[in-house]
Order: sequence, then C-alpha cells, then structure tokens
Amino acid sequence: MREVAVRRRALLKAAGFAAFAAGVGSGAAVRGSGVAAASPLWNALFERWVPEIFAPLPDPPEHSPAIVIGSGFGAAVTALRLAEAGVQNTVLERGSRWPNDPQREIFTGDDLPDGRGFWHRTSFTGVTKVPMAFADFGGVLDVVNYPGIDVWRAAAVGGGSIIFSGAMVAPPKHLFDSVFRGVVDYGELESVYYPRVRQMLRLSPVPADIYNSAPFAHSRVWDQQVRAAGYEPQPNDSIFNWDVLRAELAGTSRASATAARSNLGNSNGAKFDLDQNYLRYAEATGRTGIFPGHRVDSIAQDGSGKYVVTVSKLAPTGAVLRTRTLTCDRLFLGAGSIGTSELLVRAQATGGLPRLNEHIGAGWGTNGDVVLARSADSLSATGGGVPSASRIFDDSTVPLTLENWYVPGIPVDTGAIASLGMVLDPTRARFGYDNARNGVGLSWNPGVQDQVAAACRAVDQRIAQRSNALLDYAPIGYDANAFFTAHPLGGAVLGQATDGYGRVHGHPGLYVMDGAGLPGSSATVNPSLTITALAERNIEAIIRAGS
Repeated sequence: MREVAVRRRALLKAAGFAAFAAGVGSGAAVRGSGVAAASPLWNALFERWVPEIFAPLPDPPEHSPAIVIGSGFGAAVTALRLAEAGVQNTVLERGSRWPNDPQREIFTGDDLPDGRGFWHRTSFTGVTKVPMAFADFGGVLDVVNYPGIDVWRAAAVGGGSIIFSGAMVAPPKHLFDSVFRGVVDYGELESVYYPRVRQMLRLSPVPADIYNSAPFAHSRVWDQQVRAAGYEPQPNDSIFNWDVLRAELAGTSRASATAARSNLGNSNGAKFDLDQNYLRYAEATGRTGIFPGHRVDSIAQDGSGKYVVTVSKLAPTGAVLRTRTLTCDRLFLGAGSIGTSELLVRAQATGGLPRLNEHIGAGWGTNGDVVLARSADSLSATGGGVPSASRIFDDSTVPLTLENWYVPGIPVDTGAIASLGMVLDPTRARFGYDNARNGVGLSWNPGVQDQVAAACRAVDQRIAQRSNALLDYAPIGYDANAFFTAHPLGGAVLGQATDGYGRVHGHPGLYVMDGAGLPGSSATVNPSLTITALAERNIEAIIRAGS
C-alpha cells in the first residue's frame, strides 16, 4: 500500500508540474477544466505504472489463412474456434493488451480518470454530467460523438469484456423473435449456444455472501424497492470472478469491483474478461497470434480473391509506428458495430468491396439504453459494488428492462439507486460515407432518446413512489438520461447484409461476427451473451461447411 501512496503523490506532483511548467494540462481529469493535450510527462508516468503496454509490439505475418479484426466477444470466439479447427489466424486489435495485478492501479477509475481511461480524446462528460479533461492517450474506452448520440465502445484486447458491467442475460423469446424475425432460431441458442457460453465464461449470479456485503447495499435496496412496487427481481448471470471480489472484501486485493470501478477496467482482473478465457485458449493452441496496437484502416479484395487489410501499428501514445498491407484468404470482422460498419461502408464507397449489397450500413440502433437514478428510502450508505445483481421487466407501455446498476463516476456515497434501462425501440439509422474526408458517420434523432428515457422514467418513478424514496432527482435532471449508448448494434445485419450465419453477400470468405450483425436491438437485455452465442453458432456452421 505504501507504493500506491507514493505513486499517488507522484501523480499529483506531476499534474501540478505539467500544468504549471509545460502548460499542457494534467493527465488526470480536472472537473470543469478545459481540454488537455498530450503530455510527455504523463506518458512517462503511464509507462512507469503499466510498462507492459509500452513493450515492443510484434508484427503480424504478411499473409494469414484467416485474419480476425477486433478481439471482443464475437472476434474472440471466432479466433478460438478457427484455431481448434486447425486454421492459423491473426487477431488485429487497435488497443493495448493490459495486464492485471491485485495491487497495482493498471486501469484508472471513472471518478477521476486519466489518459488510461479513454482512447485518444482529451475530455469526457459521462453520466454525472460533470466535464473532465485529461492528457491524450490510448486508453480503453472510445467515445464517438455522432449528431444526436454518443457511442461508447472498447479499445483494448478483450474488447467490450474489459469495460462492461458484466451482466450476461438471455432475452425473452417472444421479444427476440420479434427482433430477429426468424433469421435465428431462439430455441437453438437456448439449447446449445447460450449454455456453451455460460460454461466458457463461468457465468453465475452474485453469491449470497457478496450480495449481503456492504458494497452491495444498493443492490439490496434496489430489490426491496422493486418488490414494494410489485415486481419480482430476477437474478443476473455475471462474468465476474467472485473469488477476486472476496479478496477485495478481505483486503488482500486492491478494491475495484467493490469500489465503483468497471467502465474503465478492473485492474485486479475481477472481470473474467476474454483475455482470461477465449483469447488465452486460442493462443494456447499455437494457431492464433494476437497483435495489439494494430488499427485496421481499410479492407478490400484483390483480383485473386485474397482480402487486403491496411493496418497502422500504433504506440500507446498514438504515434503511428508503421503502416502495412496484409493479406488473408478469409476475413472475419469483429471490430464491433461501429468498427465493422465503418470498414464495410468505406470499402463499398471506395470500391474496395464493390459487390456489397444495399443493406451495408443499415439497421443500426442503440439497444434503447437509458441511465436512471432514484433515491434510497432511508439515509444510509448504499456502497459501490459493480456486478449487477438483478433486473425487472415491464411492458405496461413498451417492453423494457431495468437493471440494477452502481453509480459510476462519483467517489462518495450519494444514496442514489441507479438503474440501466433497455427499451425495445424500433428506430434504426444508417451509416453514410463522406467522400471529402473519407469518413463514415450517422445521425440519430435525439427525440427518440427522449422517448426511451420517458418510458423508463415512468417505471422508475412508479417504483420510487411506491417505495417511499426520499428524494426526487427529476428537478436536477438526473432521473433519466439517454444521451449515450454503450450497446451499439447493427450496420451489417444478419439475413440482410449477410446470410443467416454472417457470410457477407457478394464477397465469399468475408464474415461479420459481432454486434454489427444484430438488428439494432438485443430485445431489452445486454447484448454480450447473444453476440457471443451467435458467434459460436455462426463460426460452427462456417467451419462445418468449409466456408
């Protein structure tokens, strides 16, 4: 612990020195401050704290039988199953490969983040609505600002498994069927692929000893309040390693998942993220190579049928070390809804993949994400335990789920009881290409976000009233907000841009294996379980068929 205190003192000293002497702003967030810039001093501190991500990066081979772009849920499944089938494959990930340590502060917290938290941006306003600024660095959360919506996505080996809340829940069958419209058989997922993923990721609900601990007082209050309103909370399966949380509670590991840390990573490996299972197992076969710090800039297909991937090798500071062109026989897209959609839309517009059909870029949605807060019904500590214990479902107006959530970004106990809402919203947007800047973007009607927020607000206010909550957060604007999504979905939808198993129409040997394949919604639940199960289903069919 002495080392942690010394490092903190060094951090504060460095922040003061950087602001005073160099005029570049601090690497740690300064609430309400202006934009900070890249800082050599902070880069040096990051290198001291996490030297592993500054180690020399290996170069991927010039040609691979298969390239997998991304390393999140769909990509990780793809890499492992290809390797097990004897297919040598190369995984390209733009972000760093972050280590875990029970005592070191590998990741930063979202209460006062520094550059390790965000992918090459210098300011952020999260659910607390408090603007923060920090030095530019290759952190783990990429925030994309589109007109009408902010999109949160990952930039790290392990993808979204590094930065999500850990809940992995299957949607109700009738809602899944209404979204997928027969393209995917829910019964097949329920009987084969959801169980396979649960086993691989060791999913389980919050155990009683952890649920009853002090950091999870908010979970117990949440459950009490929804019961008072007539709901019966349903337990959520979670990806967290409960033994690591027990170590936190016992004081033998640095507090993380019990101290409101999740959005920007868990330093001690509390989340059983993909780098601890699928990706590690794939590497162990000897047939998967994982290459962090490799950003894919474009994809194309040449006259011989090989896929051509242009990739930039990046330092954690953002410096481009090298740009190369790689080739492969088969190309698997797992860069997430935004990354995969951008690559396909650009390739279609520039002629790199000229036979893509009219559905490329279409069908994008926010999964109806809403963040909510209501008050506790008594003046008592509620804690900062991260894993979501439970959820409720309501279809009194539109189908929606409210899920127990911790309060991110606030280092003191506020007594707020937070929820993440997910609404069955049919609104969809389409990615477009801007020729002048070779850019891909979309616009989202903010009125849609007002509607999904209103639907969740009505349910949450009813719960607050029936449970005698002490405070009303509506007057200060914290009761329901939908300015962002952490669950972007669509852009290359199964059964439209691809066949029912992710094979991209018009280009044999090209596949979509991630959230881009979901039709804008995962039917009122977190999409991670369904994305992973679909990847298991789809890659099994692709391997079995040989293409």
